[in-house]
Amino acid sequence: MIDSAARNMLVRCAARYETAAFLDGDPSWFMHQVKGTANQEATAFVAASLSFGSRKQFMPKIQHLLDCADGDMDRWVRSGRFGSRMKCGCGDCFYRFFTVGKMHEFLSSYRRLLAEHGTLGGYVRKSAAGDGFAAVKAICAWFAEHGSGGVVPHDAQSACKRVCMFLRWMVRSGSPVDLGLWADAIDRRTLVMPLDAHVIRQSVRLGLLPSANASMNAARRLTAALAEVFPGDPLRGDFALFGYGVSSKGASR
Repeated sequence: MIDSAARNMLVRCAARYETAAFLDGDPSWFMHQVKGTANQEATAFVAASLSFGSRKQFMPKIQHLLDCADGDMDRWVRSGRFGSRMKCGCGDCFYRFFTVGKMHEFLSSYRRLLAEHGTLGGYVRKSAAGDGFAAVKAICAWFAEHGSGGVVPHDAQSACKRVCMFLRWMVRSGSPVDLGLWADAIDRRTLVMPLDAHVIRQSVRLGLLPSANASMNAARRLTAALAEVFPGDPLRGDFALFGYGVSSKGASR
């Protein structure tokens, strides 16, 4: 159980930080810079897939891809034009342990999904039966079966932070940050908390998690704890924990 002081603090932090100002410096910013729902979805998925490590490093990489796409990520992937920039088999580093060739494999897999299902949202609607965790498994399964180059996790045993974050963006509506394009397809109560080092650290400090374990089981356990604070919308807790971390740093300074 979460004590009343922690509950109230999380509610206050969520209200303070789930604002348009949150977009500044966050990878969710990119999906708000493009037009058209298919393009927003594709931009969000590519941006989320590269969102790990240092923001100072991955944000320029996402911008580079969006520039290559002339602002239309959906068309760029769907047409296969990415092949002129992300060359098949190229061993040059693109970002961290993703080579240019691995990015080609990822985008090729994504292109095949678009050809078969229209959009990623179309695939999820057919595969996940309205459930957020099922959507994580379905996305991982598609890219594992179609050679994603490891950009998408092979299964849902790990926390799958980037996939869970993408689903938050797509499903939660009425937010200045999240788009809610799939609000009719996935129940927001079934989404899984995006679990990274920052979230784990704050969750352990608050007693929401017993240990620093970055697994899907831990992510679902944290989601259940946050559902006590935010019934019907547990991933509002993502903003609350972000705000708690910022506030704690300010207090310590």
